[in-house]
Amino acid sequence: MLDIDIGVTLDEFQLGVKEKLDAPGITALFGPSGSGKSTLLRVLAGFQSATGTVSFNGSVWQDTDSGTFVAPHHRPVGYMFQDARLFPHLSVRGNLDFAARRAARGGSNEAQSAFSMDHVMAAFDLAELVGRRPGTLSGGERQRVALARTLLRRPQLLLLDEPLAALDQERKSEIMPYLDALPGEFDIPTIYVSHSADEVAQLADQMWVLANGRVHAAGATAEIMQRLDIQSVMGRFEAGAVIRARVLDHDQGYHLTGLDFGGQRLTMPMVDRLAAGDQVRLRIRARDVALATTRPEGISIRNVLAGNITEIVEQSGSPFAEARVEVGGQHLRARLTRAAADEMQLATGKPVFALIKSIAFDA
Repeated sequence: MLDIDIGVTLDEFQLGVKEKLDAPGITALFGPSGSGKSTLLRVLAGFQSATGTVSFNGSVWQDTDSGTFVAPHHRPVGYMFQDARLFPHLSVRGNLDFAARRAARGGSNEAQSAFSMDHVMAAFDLAELVGRRPGTLSGGERQRVALARTLLRRPQLLLLDEPLAALDQERKSEIMPYLDALPGEFDIPTIYVSHSADEVAQLADQMWVLANGRVHAAGATAEIMQRLDIQSVMGRFEAGAVIRARVLDHDQGYHLTGLDFGGQRLTMPMVDRLAAGDQVRLRIRARDVALATTRPEGISIRNVLAGNITEIVEQSGSPFAEARVEVGGQHLRARLTRAAADEMQLATGKPVFALIKSIAFDA
């Protein structure tokens, strides 16, 4: 349980957060640059002064009224920065050994096998890198080593401050599976700062949406991303929904993967790492969903899903409208023009077909 009630004033910027977090897995702090994400993370780590209280699992880390303040090195926190901050004069093994020795001096539980050197190295595929210096590693390799080093300090709470921000798309794709595996491998509650909706959709079970120093929404990622009332924070081109589907089969000839989504079939570009029966989380952007009131024929779009409109919001002063469509107990978002919504007489409860190009999926 993380209990936060803090305020920070930095020049003209003010951050005020009063929230409780008791969810396992990864919780994302999402929002535009300057919204207060990294500042909040620094407060939790003890790097940034603030007024108010912070407690974790019943232990008070900060209480302005009583004068309590636990120094950063005494908080059971692992903090990973945007840049790896590895020791350049040490090999990969030297960097990892340094973290393990520091944890031992701090009294961390040596018997906790999930944080052993062998387990961490295997989890991040570091065996072939141990003899190399940081300067010879790629950006993705450095971040893998940095994350392993952070875990070897045996934290009870992991704070990740935009760890992929400095990486190109190829390097991001390399490290994402390692981040995705964190909850299952190490069972540490993790707070992940990002302004990328794609990263949040793939990694986070829970999310807090920050803007102008305030939390505008908090809850399950799938529920938050489908909401229409936080579009100004999510951004017009980032708006979308996160769905869960089950792998049915692979079409090796056309390199496609078939999925079951609420009893209806979805098709997406083939992902080799998935096997039949696997559960997968997908992000579908609102701009990639079109609507029809009758089932279309003779079109290239492979995914035509029957559903019902549960909410529609027209954005006055703009050409746009947003619709929320229920399909098999989950929701999609569709972005269309107000003119189209009026011509199609779209309204809550109206049956529609959601059209999604197979190439639109982010898995």
